[in-house]
Amino acid sequence: MNLPWHLYVMASLYILAGINHFRVPHIYIKIIPTYFPNPKLLNKISGLTEIIFGVLLCIPMFSGYAALGIIMVLVAVFPANLFMYSNMDASLGIPKWILLLRLPLQIVLIIWAYKYTFFIH
Repeated sequence: MNLPWHLYVMASLYILAGINHFRVPHIYIKIIPTYFPNPKLLNKISGLTEIIFGVLLCIPMFSGYAALGIIMVLVAVFPANLFMYSNMDASLGIPKWILLLRLPLQIVLIIWAYKYTFFIH
């Protein structure tokens, strides 16, 4: 079974995003809401999770499960997007209107991942 090229695009995005958690951790740590404990550990877990699910997306036997995992990650990191929007220090200097547009982007990313789950095939 050959996987569609756009699945590899999505996998690459998550792998690169996951690697970025380790390259520039301070950016991700800054956007983790203050009510979550141990932001450094959460950053490492989310980065590693993105890398693992990105790789698994490229393996036909695991791609459906990895897509579900991506959906769970997107839901889990949504509080960080809200925190960025509502907290000026966490906004990283990104204009508020872009942060607002970013919120529904999570839904688009979830729908994109859902297309690769075993529910569709």
